[in-house]
Amino acid sequence: MSWTQRFINAFGFGQAEPSESRSQPLREAVSAQGNGEEGWRRLGGGLESINERDLAPMAQDRMQKLAEYLWQSNLLANRLTELPLAYLLAEGVSLQCKHEEHQVLLNTFWTDPINNWPLKLQGRVRALGLLGEQCYIANVRDGDGFVRLGYLDPRQIATVVNDPGNPEQPIGVVTKRDNRGRQYKYRVIVLGEDAELFSENTCRIRTEEFTDGECLLYQLNKFPNGSRGRSDLLGQMDWLDAYDEFLFNELDRIGYLRSFVWDVELKGADDAKVKEYEKTFVPPGPNSTFVHNDNVSLTAKSPTLQAADTSESARLLRNHVLGGSTMPEHWFGGGGDVNRAAATEMGEPTFKMYSMRQAFLKIMLEEIGRHVLLCHARTKGITPDWSDDAWQVTAVFPELLNRDITKFASAMQQLVSSVVQMIDAGLMTEETALKIVADVAQRFGQDFDAKTELEAARKEAAARKAKRDAEDVFTNLPADLAAARAEASGESHA
Repeated sequence: MSWTQRFINAFGFGQAEPSESRSQPLREAVSAQGNGEEGWRRLGGGLESINERDLAPMAQDRMQKLAEYLWQSNLLANRLTELPLAYLLAEGVSLQCKHEEHQVLLNTFWTDPINNWPLKLQGRVRALGLLGEQCYIANVRDGDGFVRLGYLDPRQIATVVNDPGNPEQPIGVVTKRDNRGRQYKYRVIVLGEDAELFSENTCRIRTEEFTDGECLLYQLNKFPNGSRGRSDLLGQMDWLDAYDEFLFNELDRIGYLRSFVWDVELKGADDAKVKEYEKTFVPPGPNSTFVHNDNVSLTAKSPTLQAADTSESARLLRNHVLGGSTMPEHWFGGGGDVNRAAATEMGEPTFKMYSMRQAFLKIMLEEIGRHVLLCHARTKGITPDWSDDAWQVTAVFPELLNRDITKFASAMQQLVSSVVQMIDAGLMTEETALKIVADVAQRFGQDFDAKTELEAARKEAAARKAKRDAEDVFTNLPADLAAARAEASGESHA
């Protein structure tokens, strides 16, 4: 079954016309919003915008379908999705809070059998990147305010409504109609009281229109005043399809190159004898014999397609996709001229991108954690002070990369030696020197304020000196001798 047919069967798009060529398998099949022009059309050619900021509703739905399908069927698309996921979540994530009671609440929420974040987080983050959105229906238990989250499939979202007075802020989510014709409207959760955060008109809309509950909404790859998120794969869809089709065509070419025919030549034979011989001729099998005289010759011939080496074309196409995703070539099996040193440097832009995504996930999970604490606080009539450490929630992620600290350790040793010499020469203050040292210390994961650290270091140094002086037997007299000398000194003064 061809790639096109698998896609058509999976998503139910209309059947392609018999006259379509093999070079147009997927693009024609999915071009439901195409302009009808002849020739090659892009996979995403029908993803028109409803305005300058969002895709049309049908295009949004089709983008999400294509992203899901490419992740399942296209090896390159799968790696573009799974590799970042492994770096972001491989060792697990946790929510932490300095307040003991709040930490217990977060642990209970995190490991609840329904929420089950340790098990479900990976799938949720994967879907966020593929679909560009995540929406969780918040169910709050009466009495203690315990929160359980239900998942709303982004493909079931019809509209995201933004604040009329602030188009950057979503205020509600409207779903598509279900099999019973029911449509749900959820109010987007914003930590705080509506009356303090929104205008009177917006508060009225949220209260009167969105009456089916509350939800947490997170979106990627959108403009500030856009309403819908977009898939991480949106820009690469056409090229992912082209790369897959290129490889399928190479399989066909390899098959053709391995084909051959028997060329039988009969010397001095007319058409009648040729046709008669053709009826009786049996091609020789492997390890068999073919007996003939000088008038018959038998030759096996294979096609000469004059096809150039396509490895460079494949590399060009693959690197175009990988470059658009900020992924080094050697991460996908293409070594090229990369050595160990160059590979280390090439990975830095990739990890910057992963750090940016990790920062988004960190903010997302910390906001969810604060919502858990807020719902519990409301049952006790408490208004949280988010500036207080007791209400601060921290999402702890694994390190993206195991640091090679040898070069930083060497640099630290040379730096400390240099700044000490400058301090001794009167060319630099101790505080400035410590600021320079702090810049390198950040590479080790240590971040500190130079002024505060300098004051603490001086106090600690003074305490160590006092302790050494107290223990020095050469400068401190025994207690009885010291008392005798003190008494003698008092008598002499008398």
